[in-house]
Amino acid sequence: MTMADSGSSEEVAVICNTDITSSESENNIINTMVERSTALLKKMEISVAEADKRTGKNTVNMQETYTVYLIETRPAESVSEGGTPAAPDTLWRRYSEFELLRTYLLVTYPYIIIPPLPEKRAEFVWHKLSADNLDPDFVERRRVGLENFLLRVASHPVLSNDNIFFLFLTEEKGWREAVLETGFQDKVDSRLKSLSASFRVKNPDKRFTSLKNYSDNLSTVISQLLRIRARVADRLYGVYKVHANYGRVFSEWSAIEKEMGDGLQSAGHHMDTYAASIDDILEEEEHYADQLKEYLFYTDAVRSVCRKHELIQYELEMAAQDLSYKKQQKEEMETGTVRIFSFKGMTSKLFGQETQEQRESKVAALEQSIQEGENALKEKNAETQEFVEKAWSDIERFKEQKDRDLREALISYAIMQISMCKKGIQVWSNAKECFNKM
Repeated sequence: MTMADSGSSEEVAVICNTDITSSESENNIINTMVERSTALLKKMEISVAEADKRTGKNTVNMQETYTVYLIETRPAESVSEGGTPAAPDTLWRRYSEFELLRTYLLVTYPYIIIPPLPEKRAEFVWHKLSADNLDPDFVERRRVGLENFLLRVASHPVLSNDNIFFLFLTEEKGWREAVLETGFQDKVDSRLKSLSASFRVKNPDKRFTSLKNYSDNLSTVISQLLRIRARVADRLYGVYKVHANYGRVFSEWSAIEKEMGDGLQSAGHHMDTYAASIDDILEEEEHYADQLKEYLFYTDAVRSVCRKHELIQYELEMAAQDLSYKKQQKEEMETGTVRIFSFKGMTSKLFGQETQEQRESKVAALEQSIQEGENALKEKNAETQEFVEKAWSDIERFKEQKDRDLREALISYAIMQISMCKKGIQVWSNAKECFNKM
C-alpha cells in the first residue's frame, strides 16, 4: 500500500497553517494539503470561520446546549492590489448536519473513500486535556476538522460536483429537505446484510481482501501511536512543570545572596519560562494528533468500500447460483430425471408423473425465467465490474493522498520535537550565562 512520491505540480491550498512559537520558519505546521484541481475550488473559497454555542429545544422538546459552525464561501477570483475582497456568503450548520451530508455521500458514492468527520467526542486524550465536547479548545479543533472535511470533499474529482454538497454550502434553509428527497435512506445497506455477505461470499477479490487487511492493520498502528503520544504528553507535562521548582528555589536562594542574587534571580525566571512553555507545545501537538486521527477514521471509510464490494460480489454469486438452479430444473423437466433428492421427485412417486402438456408449460415458464436470470446476471456482472473500476481508481488516488499527508505530518512532528529540544538547550544556555555573571 505504499506509493512513490507524487510529482504533481498542481496548485495546493493550505488548511489551518499554524506556527510553533519559534524564529525558525521551517517549523511551520501544515495541517492538511488539498489540491485545488476541481472546478468547485477554482471558483469558490470555502472555510468554517467560527463556532458558536447555542441553547434550544431538541426533538423531544428538552432544553439542550449545542455548537453551530459558520460556513463561509466567496468567489475565488483574485482581488486586485489594494482592492477589497467580496463579502462572503455565510450560513450556520450543526455537527449533525455534517453527519447527514456524509451519510448521504457514503450511500450515493459507495465506491469512493468518503473523507471522515472529526471526532464527535475527544479520544486519546491526556489528563490535562478536556474530554468535554463543549470545551472551547475541543470545539476549535473540531472547527478545523470540519473545514478540512469540506475541503477534502470539494477537492475530490467526483464528490465536488454533487449538487447536494453544493446546496449544503450555499442554502441554509431547505437543504435537509433536499437531501431527504433524494431517497438515499432507502438505499442504506443493513449491517446484518453486509455481515452476511462478508462470511458467505465464495470468491472474494484478493485486492479488496488485502486492502481490508491493510486498513485493519493501519488502524491498529495509528491507535497505538495516539496512545503512546498521550502517555508521552502526560509525562512531558510533568517534567516541564516541575522545572518551575527550580525557578522557586533560585528565587528563594537569591534573597539570601548579595553578589550572586541577580544571577540566581535571572536563572529562576528562565526556568519559569521553560515550565510555562509546555502548554503551547502540547496545544500544537494536538494538531498533529488530529491529523493522525483523520487517517484513523479514514480506515473505516476504506473498509466501507470493501464491505460494499463484498455485498455486490455476494449478490453476483447468488444471481449465478439462482440461474444454475433454474437450468438444472429445466434439464430435469425435459429428461424426466432428478439428480438430487427433491420434493418434486417425491410428489412424482406419490401422485404420478405430470402430463406432457403440463411439463411443456413448466419448461416454457422456466425458459422465460432463465432468460430473465441471464439478463439479471449480465447486469450484475456489469455492475460489479463498474464498481471495481471506479473503486480502484479512487483507492489509487487515496493512496497518493495518504502517503503524502502522513509523510508531511511525521516530518513536521519531528521538526517540532527538534524545535522543542532546541528551546530547552537555549533555556539552560541562558541559565549558564546567568551563573557565569555571578
